[in-house]
Order: sequence, then structure tokens, then C-alpha cells
Amino acid sequence: MLATLSKRATSIVRPGALSAFISTSSEALAAPSKPAVAKAPLYKEFQIYRWNPDSDEKPKYASYQVDINNCGPMMLDVLLKVKDEQDQTLSLRRSCREGICGSCAMNINGTNTLACLCKVDRDPGQITKVAPLPHMFVVKDLVVDMANFYSQYKSIKPYLQRNQEPANGSEYYQSKEDRLKLDGMYECILCACCSTSCPSYWWNSDKYLGPSVLLAAYRWIIDSRDDATKERIAQLDDAFKLFRCKTIMNCATVCPKGLNPGKAIAKLKQSVARGSAV
Repeated sequence: MLATLSKRATSIVRPGALSAFISTSSEALAAPSKPAVAKAPLYKEFQIYRWNPDSDEKPKYASYQVDINNCGPMMLDVLLKVKDEQDQTLSLRRSCREGICGSCAMNINGTNTLACLCKVDRDPGQITKVAPLPHMFVVKDLVVDMANFYSQYKSIKPYLQRNQEPANGSEYYQSKEDRLKLDGMYECILCACCSTSCPSYWWNSDKYLGPSVLLAAYRWIIDSRDDATKERIAQLDDAFKLFRCKTIMNCATVCPKGLNPGKAIAKLKQSVARGSAV
């Protein structure tokens, strides 16, 4: 059978075609490759917020000229290029560069975003300004103190609370319909872009939990596997923790993951009024 197929395959190939193919391929590999055409330099000005707590110098914006034709397409690429080639003292947070960790959250041209997801404005006539997240204590340059934010997140107990373990060590069952309710909330990466864009959080960050934490709180309140729903709702029944939200919706505008914390907060208010998850 195999011998027959081999003969048929051989008869299909035109005599000399295989050697011609090999010869052509060899010539293609031997041909010199054309050198890549270098792009002409295109310099753009970036003004980056600088402040060093160990210096008596006041905070300022330092200007840097960067060749954006010899740089990656994202703002994080620009910042790393400045740090590597012009000023190694520049401080910033970054990790995954894929919009997953939330480390490189900052304010770029007046909008909170992730530097790794923010494309460089290629207009050399426009100055791009980079600043730390607004209304946060600055540790150094673009690094802000996230201690209060994480403390608030910890306060909502962002983990499953059960009264008893499942029988025989089986998993906690959840229907597809109940699991679908968590979409649009579990994706939050805790970058704090939404919370630091909220005026209510600016003025009451010591009491108001902010959009990001409240989104996480609602995610656990509507989780069908959780047994602490009433306790979670009672904890949020507070004039400042929840009801300082004025539905400005800056949170939904700046979220790099496309989430809508404002909608979750509205559901939380309804849940508190009803005494059960809405």
C-alpha cells in the first residue's frame, strides 16, 4: 500500500521540478538581505513630575527630549528610555507591562491611566505631561503611597467567607448564571486609577472607600458561594464609606479595564436599602 502511494506521488512530481525548487531556495537564502531603512529622528518633549524627599528642592516638572522613532509605542517605553539613557534617578513602578498588574498607574496629560497601555502622542508639537496619581502622598517622583488604599481594600475582607466546609472536600458549587454576575467586577487590578480620579475620594479618602474598593465589596456581596452577605452589607451602611459617592462617574471613564464601578456602587446602595443583595 505504502509503495503504491509512493510511486503515485513520484509520478505526480514533474522530472527536474524538485531540483529546480532546491536550486531556487538556495539562491534565495544566499541572496543578501536588504538593510532596514532607519527612520529619521523625531524628538518630542516630555515633562515628568520630579520630587525627591531627601532633597530640599521643591517639586517640579523636568523636561526630556525623546526620539519617539527610536522608542517603543507606549508611554512606559518612553519613561524607561528616559530612565535608562538620560536620568537614572527617575523613580516609577512597573512590572508586567501588559495591563494586568496595575503597577504603572499614573496621570498622563491629565488622565489617570496605565503607562503600559497608554500610546505615545506622536505629535512633536504637543508636550506630554506625566504626573503621579492625583491627591495621593508622593513617595518619590511618580511613586505614590498606596498604604491607605490597600488598608481600605483589606477592610472589606476580599475573600470567600463560609460557615462550613463543603462535604467530602468537594468544590463550592456555583451555577453558570451566578458566575456570570461576577463579570465586570473580578477583573479589577487594583491600580487605583478610578479612586484617585474621584473628587469624593480626594476630599474624604480617610473615610470614603472609593470606587475600586466598593466594586470589590459588591463582587463579594453578590457571590452566591459567600455566607457573609448580611454582615458585608451592614458594614457598608455608613454615610461616608458608601454614600459619599455622588455619581460623577469619573471612575468608569478612566478605568483601564473598561469596568464600571459607578454601576456597582448604585447596586450597593440598593442592597443596603433592601438589606439583601440586589
